[in-house]
Amino acid sequence: QVQLVESGGRLVQAGGSLRLSCVDSGRTFSSYAMGWFLQAPGKEREFVATISRYGNRTDYSDSVKGRFTISRVNAKNTVYLQMTNLKPEDTAIYYCAAAPASYYATTSKTVQYHDWGQGTQVTVSS
Repeated sequence: QVQLVESGGRLVQAGGSLRLSCVDSGRTFSSYAMGWFLQAPGKEREFVATISRYGNRTDYSDSVKGRFTISRVNAKNTVYLQMTNLKPEDTAIYYCAAAPASYYATTSKTVQYHDWGQGTQVTVSS
């Protein structure tokens, strides 16, 4: 059974840091590009970051570039999102997702991600 499970979300003050984790099971993890997305209340899900199958390519939304870092450890079937200098506007539910991909490919397009986790809540207080 394919499953993605996120963890690490919590309440944090503005300027603080968090590391989100997402553990994948039930598939060959290294065959998939991975992504992080967020969804704020009343808004559509939006792209945050993506990483290629072996971590040799990453891409970020403009709003998080320079503050967030995506990484993966294929031996642990885990993708991470290191979040620094957090802002109140980063408050959202964060989801990880898996997309079948070629070796160097990354994608910011929601429709290309086949499987999603249940999400983890990040709340940044001002």
